[in-house]
Amino acid sequence: QVQLAESGGGLVQAGGSLRLSCVASGSISSVNVMAWFRQAAGKQRELVAIITMGGTTNYGDSVKGRFTISRDRDNAKNMVYLVMNNLKPEDTGVYYCRHSSRGREYWGLGTQVTVSS
Repeated sequence: QVQLAESGGGLVQAGGSLRLSCVASGSISSVNVMAWFRQAAGKQRELVAIITMGGTTNYGDSVKGRFTISRDRDNAKNMVYLVMNNLKPEDTGVYYCRHSSRGREYWGLGTQVTVSS
């Protein structure tokens, strides 16, 4: 089992920034992919950003150029971050961290991000 805990959400004005953190613990494989998803009220969960062990990243179209995903340099801390700049009201939602390895997925409970206009 892998446990994930997100932090860093909050209320911010449009144009502001936030940094989300996710720490993974438990039976963590040496090969895994970490990702951030978000879900707005009444909408489906969508991919925000994803990062491999080797540092390859990919982003959802709506956040490209504004959000940056990263993970601790030596992976020893099993942490992944999401820096969100130039936030917009449509970025509001619950942000979830996901850990994927060997065909299994684990999710955190999420952290709320609210962007006011």
